[in-house]
Order: sequence, then structure tokens, then C-alpha cells
Amino acid sequence: MQELWVVAGLVFDAGGRVLIAQRPTDKALAGRWEFPGGKVAADETAHAAIVRELREEIGIEAGDAERLMYYAAVYPGRTIWLDVWMIKDWSGEPRGLDAQALEWVEPSRLREHDILEADAPIVAALSRRSASGKTDTRCWPTVDPVVLPELGKADTRSGITT
Repeated sequence: MQELWVVAGLVFDAGGRVLIAQRPTDKALAGRWEFPGGKVAADETAHAAIVRELREEIGIEAGDAERLMYYAAVYPGRTIWLDVWMIKDWSGEPRGLDAQALEWVEPSRLREHDILEADAPIVAALSRRSASGKTDTRCWPTVDPVVLPELGKADTRSGITT
């Protein structure tokens, strides 16, 4: 089974909206929405990957970041390990450098968008935080690797060391 390690960044504006990106027409799952990020290269850490991916994909410079969640999404023939980071400090003007649309969205309204199923745990966590009014990153839950039931069989791998 093929395994991919992918990072995703939660980038918030001053009003508390989170940035989502629409997958380009030439990629799998075109037109669906996701959090910006991409594949981790064999020779880089997850933090280095999220900094690089945000620069390459949406043109921002990420500074301080904190890992929030890590889990698996299992598809037929492959497992995608999602490594989700809160981007605490960033500069620049986000723009779609990969021909993708970008949108700032209130966390409570993410479910109104056609977000990838693999990002459902992120959407759920953001919705819970939005409803609770919590903003302190220390309040984020620790999430063990999970598999979305509709995507396939459970994978027992415990994680990837960064």
C-alpha cells in the first residue's frame, strides 16, 4: 500500500477566518476545497514542509507554527497521513499560485463548502473550537491517527517521526 505524508496549514486572518483552497482542474478531486499544504519531501521535517508548501502554493511566508493534529485517511491502495499545523505567524498576501481559488471562511461555515472527506476531522475540530469560543492553541485536542469509516479499513500505524 502506498503511503503519503502530507502537511496542511491552518492560516487565519485578523477576523478569525480560516483560509481554504479549491483544488485546480488538472488535479484529482478538482473543484473540491481543502486546507493549503502538500507532500512532505523525503529529506524534510513537517515544519519545513508546511513553510515550503505555503510559500509555493499560496505565496505566504509562515513563521511560528504548531502541530495540532495527525491522523490517517485510508483510500483503496494508499494511506495519506495528514499532519495539520496552526500557522501562528505569517506574512504576505495569500494568492493561488497553483491556479486555485482561495477563500477566507468563518470556521462555523466550513461545512457549507465541498471540503475533502479527509479534512473532516479538521473541520470538526474547528467547528467545536468556534462553538466553544476558545482561541488558545493549548486547548486543541490530541488526535491519534484515525481512519474515516467511509474511506476504508483501519490502519494501525502509530505515526511518523519528524
